[in-house]
Amino acid sequence: MAVEITVTYQGDLRCDAQHGPSKARLTTDAPVDNQGKGESFSPTDLVATALGTCMLTIMGIVAQRHDIALKGATVKVEKHMVADPARRIGRLPVTISVPGKLDAQQRKLLMAAADGCPVHKTLGERVEMPITWQWA
Repeated sequence: MAVEITVTYQGDLRCDAQHGPSKARLTTDAPVDNQGKGESFSPTDLVATALGTCMLTIMGIVAQRHDIALKGATVKVEKHMVADPARRIGRLPVTISVPGKLDAQQRKLLMAAADGCPVHKTLGERVEMPITWQWA
């Protein structure tokens, strides 16, 4: 199933994107370190955001399936740019904090879910994505 996203350039390094199915909108702005104003998410910030939200979403699917309380879990993603030779995302360290007492099997299920998220798989080996887990 394809999802259409329409992006319109607004000028001044700012874009407006619309999600076809829901009509939800978001704005991107170039970061300050790349000639922008940094007044909104940059396109590469959205990649980091996609990684974090994808991990939590897939963990949520697994948590529902196995009756694991996941509400309140958080993901922090740090985006590190590199220039080798082109400007790109080089590292996305991830810290996942999970509330509640979970046994070893539940932890294993959630860890596998995070590793298996489609964004993580898409970014592959070109982007370092070390994951730190914080269990309550």
